[in-house]
Amino acid sequence: MLFELIPAIDLLDGNVVRLQQGRREDQTIYSSDPTAFAENFEKAGARILHIVDLNGAFDGRFGNLHLVREIRQVTKMHLELGGGIRSVEDAEEAWEAGVDDVIIGTRAVEDIDFVRDVLKENAERVIIGVDARDGFVATRGWTEQSEISAIDFAKRMLDLGCGKIIYTDIATDGMLQGPNLEALRTIAGAVPELQVIASGGVSSLTDIEAIRELGLPNVPGCISGRALYDGRMDLALAVRIARCSDQ
Repeated sequence: MLFELIPAIDLLDGNVVRLQQGRREDQTIYSSDPTAFAENFEKAGARILHIVDLNGAFDGRFGNLHLVREIRQVTKMHLELGGGIRSVEDAEEAWEAGVDDVIIGTRAVEDIDFVRDVLKENAERVIIGVDARDGFVATRGWTEQSEISAIDFAKRMLDLGCGKIIYTDIATDGMLQGPNLEALRTIAGAVPELQVIASGGVSSLTDIEAIRELGLPNVPGCISGRALYDGRMDLALAVRIARCSDQ
């Protein structure tokens, strides 16, 4: 199975940060030079870069798009951007900045018509973010809890023409305690037609292997952030292990 380890860069007020379980007040700043971070990831072999504009996620408008443009200028990685994309115009602005795929989270929960509009002509360039806490979708930088189950939401997105989601288990994100494998297995099995990228808790080579060994054909990769920043996991080695089909 082709599988990719996808490094993440979370941007807040111009810095590379990581939050624990999405709490803005519980952040660790790792760098004031996101472009250098991205270049190092590419040198380590990463083909895809997951970027979150946390200012956008919290405030509903881009706060770091200029940094995304800089990253685009110095790397050839496939860039996916989430955070603050609440309109077709926002998506178009992100694409114009050089982003390959936009990730839509909060707005997808709140406005089905918007999802339908953005998927109509650009379905292959849109990823839906399914951020779940206790099986239910959370929104607005994970500060609000909806009454929609993650599975029902994913099925609804599939019906609208979505082809890929990023499934984040909030309880494990940034905690370095491993991914929620059972939750991943459940949602991937519920929507086999969707590609499901795993996110949350991936903090070791063992975690990567555990996800791959689930044998889920529609899970082509996983995202990791804090473990790479802390040096708990070597990205170059993680990339090689993720791509090895016979581990």
